[in-house]
Amino acid sequence: MSDGREGNSAYGHKAFKRSRSHFADRITADGRDGWPVEAGRYRLVVSRACPWASRALVARRLLGLEDALSLAVADPIQDDRSWRFTLDPDGRDPVLGIRFLSEAYDKRETGYPGGVSVPAVVDVPSGKLVTNDFQQITLDLATEWTALHRPGAPELYPKERRDEIDTVMAEVYQDVNNGVYRAGFATDQREYDEACTGVFRRLELLADRLAGQRYLVGDTITEADIRLFTTLVRFDPVYHGHFKCNRWKLAENPVLWAYARDLFQTPGFGDTVDFDHIKRHYYEVHTGINPTGIVPLGPDLSGWLTPHHREELGGRPFGDGTPPGPVRAGEEVPPRGRP
Repeated sequence: MSDGREGNSAYGHKAFKRSRSHFADRITADGRDGWPVEAGRYRLVVSRACPWASRALVARRLLGLEDALSLAVADPIQDDRSWRFTLDPDGRDPVLGIRFLSEAYDKRETGYPGGVSVPAVVDVPSGKLVTNDFQQITLDLATEWTALHRPGAPELYPKERRDEIDTVMAEVYQDVNNGVYRAGFATDQREYDEACTGVFRRLELLADRLAGQRYLVGDTITEADIRLFTTLVRFDPVYHGHFKCNRWKLAENPVLWAYARDLFQTPGFGDTVDFDHIKRHYYEVHTGINPTGIVPLGPDLSGWLTPHHREELGGRPFGDGTPPGPVRAGEEVPPRGRP
């Protein structure tokens, strides 16, 4: 998710097209891009408002990388200088010492013309951005950071399932993850109709798939579930109204609502979600869509904690592994952001 300038523009009169990650270096076990996996060297910068950054939050929790990869949480409201660290004392990230994420981008490439996006991984010693490749970051956390995983960490991208996972993720990305944005930022009726129709067509196909199995691929949680979850958890609070994806609410689809609640109640998912940040970001930053900046009071969030009964389908959430432990001290979502 890029900075507020992109959100405020409403993307002019062109069809919404998500920009590719400009900084696609990879942090790998062998350090082939010059960035070796190393405990304590890198800092993950996220916004809890952003679905793309939330993928990294969930993966980091599930894999137990909290000690190895430190976390910076940006204010959900950006200004024209980019994501800012106003949640921290003195408005500076305590590790990187910067006020705005753009400072790490500038250290990597002076005058970079693109948006300043999260998730971003920053090299702490140099203060330089390493990568903002939201599609690859979580896959590398699952496959390249294995030496630093907690005991009992799940396999989120198992080799024997990767072809199927990749296929499902591509469909989810095109029609759902990115589809809600194409609907929300559409500037003509045809563009909106096509995108919104695609969102609900894919959601119905996913509901059919999930009616008889607990997770998207196999009987355990994978990267595919993480990527669908981060859109579903935002659906009723922002995409249904703000992005006009309103054929039906998530809570009106029995299968997807139960699936989303199942994941939300699984350690590592719901405990990373801040509904307050989500709602304030979308409704206050996207002034091209919501010029008043008014944040709605609803929806009622209490349903996220109700029984889902998905365990009746079987499945083993963590495979041969175990759930992650309690949320790390200092990383808890404040009460106003939880159901």
